[in-house]
Amino acid sequence: MSAVTTRPAPGLAGLRPGGPRRRFAEAARCAATLTVAGAAGAAAIVIAYHRAEWGSGGQFGWFWAGMLIFTLPVGYWALRRSASPWLRLGVLVGYGAFTYLPKLLRHPSGPLYHDEYAHWGQSHEILLDGRLFAMNPIVRVIGDYPGLHACVASLAALTGLSIWQAALVVLTTAHVLLTLGVAVLAGQLWPDPRIAAAAALGYSLNSSFLFFDTQLGYESLAIGILVWALVAALRAMRAGTVPARLGWAALTLLLGAATTATHHLTALWLTGVLGLLALVTTIHSIPARELVTAARVAWALTSGTALIVATWLGVVAPRTGDYLDPYLGRALDQISGLAGGEEGGRELFSKSVLPWWEQNAAYAAPVVALLALLGAVALWWRRRYTDDPLTRAGTTAMLLLGGLYFPATLLILTPAGAEGARRSWAFSYLGLAIVVAPLVVALLDRSRRVPGQGGASSTSARCPQPGRAGSRFRATLAAGLGPLGGRGLESGAGPVAVGGVLLAVCALLLVGNNAAGMNPSYRFPGPPAYGSDTRAATPEVLAAAHWLRDTQGRGVRLVADRYSGLILGSYGEQQPTTGSVSFPAYDLYRARPGQPMPPKLLAQLRDWRFEFLVVDRRMAEQVPDINIYFETNEPLRHDGVPAFDRAQLTKFDSLPWLIKIYDGPHLAIYRFDFAGLGRRAVTAPRREGQR
Repeated sequence: MSAVTTRPAPGLAGLRPGGPRRRFAEAARCAATLTVAGAAGAAAIVIAYHRAEWGSGGQFGWFWAGMLIFTLPVGYWALRRSASPWLRLGVLVGYGAFTYLPKLLRHPSGPLYHDEYAHWGQSHEILLDGRLFAMNPIVRVIGDYPGLHACVASLAALTGLSIWQAALVVLTTAHVLLTLGVAVLAGQLWPDPRIAAAAALGYSLNSSFLFFDTQLGYESLAIGILVWALVAALRAMRAGTVPARLGWAALTLLLGAATTATHHLTALWLTGVLGLLALVTTIHSIPARELVTAARVAWALTSGTALIVATWLGVVAPRTGDYLDPYLGRALDQISGLAGGEEGGRELFSKSVLPWWEQNAAYAAPVVALLALLGAVALWWRRRYTDDPLTRAGTTAMLLLGGLYFPATLLILTPAGAEGARRSWAFSYLGLAIVVAPLVVALLDRSRRVPGQGGASSTSARCPQPGRAGSRFRATLAAGLGPLGGRGLESGAGPVAVGGVLLAVCALLLVGNNAAGMNPSYRFPGPPAYGSDTRAATPEVLAAAHWLRDTQGRGVRLVADRYSGLILGSYGEQQPTTGSVSFPAYDLYRARPGQPMPPKLLAQLRDWRFEFLVVDRRMAEQVPDINIYFETNEPLRHDGVPAFDRAQLTKFDSLPWLIKIYDGPHLAIYRFDFAGLGRRAVTAPRREGQR
């Protein structure tokens, strides 16, 4: 049989070095070290959050100190040559659990981020009514992707947990499985378990891992399913028998269907990565004929997954294209405008409160990632990774996937494309982590050489290897690293020095990627701030949401700004809309006093049975923290001056077709009375019961 079908893919496995007593002692030291480091790291994160909440300052330093206190010893134990498979597995499980702590400690009692309100409300509706595919008032397409919501609601129904508690169980488990999945995926390509661990740690440095893909959102679950689907696909391509190949292929398609039912973008990325793998394997099969079967399997899996995604988008979720198109279309238009010298780009870190060292790390992180990718390309070009053709093809595909990280950074320069760029990094970084991991391990091995000794390192000769393939792999990899090793490595630079440099690079990427990918109000608590998704749940808005639900019931249709709509649509269980190009509800607020309202908009409000209008008078006093009043494509000014004045927001008191039913310090709620459209304006606000 060919090497493609017979070589094992151990992932985290490997031979167990030393006797039972030695392994037990090492495990005890590891457990003690990580327990102390985990407790100290968690305490530092709590201190950071308290300092941010009370405005004491220093939260950035405390937070990263807490993260690095645990991350750095994890890297030491996971990459130790003598670590047993179970020890390495335990370290990665602990790391996955610890990296969920920043999001958990940020707000453990309920939803906080914009999309969390939508997904929490959707899960709550399924638990109450048992209906899938219901329209969501906050993010209109998530009802078409019920995978996460059905999972959370089912767990809540079976266990008696609240929706939020069930969500935490699901998300923590998904986060740990994502960490392990990246390690197992790397293990399908290389036999060294340290490379698998390095890939998992490298992937955790991406900007989505700590906060975005730990929130209650459909990507948080779907991205882990994507990784395990790729694991199953590689196993199907490597399988040596027809039953094994069919079994792994069926599992790949099942996971592809689960991804599709959970998140649209992740399903599209899964299809694209499988297609990339199939194309590269086909090209590599020209000189390596043993890859012909693997290429056919890859194309079959790509076609099957594409058919599942296309069927879902066409039959179940036809609105998805219209939902995604404005973001990409506007981003491409803005990029072409910038290339032509037009204005309208984003000023990076404009008015940011990030410390200077976080901002510098954010600029340096892509440069460091590019250098790492170039090192991986050099190793790949020398064909020194392995003799296995499928590994070479898989590495090529991961190199191309990782390369997408860099052109995506152009989208950061545009207001419409910045969000899409951040979301793409979670996928492209998978390729970066997997191809750079062998370089990291090779550098560590190279640093252990005795000066003047050629070939494999002395440490490699002394330590047991996971089989003949692993020995050949390390020897060829170390030999191929010569030109990349530098004079320090050639002269026998110690592993401590090289390890210190790698840990410093790891710290820079961790800090820089998160600084570029998540704004401070999402990462740290603080006082209430108008126009911040994470600080929208003020006591006044919460009180209005509960009052409206208690007096008017659930599910009423209303018009609101983005931030009031978040709370009214989740805690208030209503159906808010913030407007769109086809339904410009924000024109109600834009109209000047005495100016007639657009007849088409009024007809839409009446025909679609909207009942209430919510007005937040802070829109005339403050600029939103994230520079959005209603939705991303709104035709409003965003130049640091409020887009409305007081007269625009108080004119509703005198309109005869509106009745004020609630009035707070900043928030007012009006009932539509479309029968009064023909009446003259009144001088005093109409209230409930007045005719």
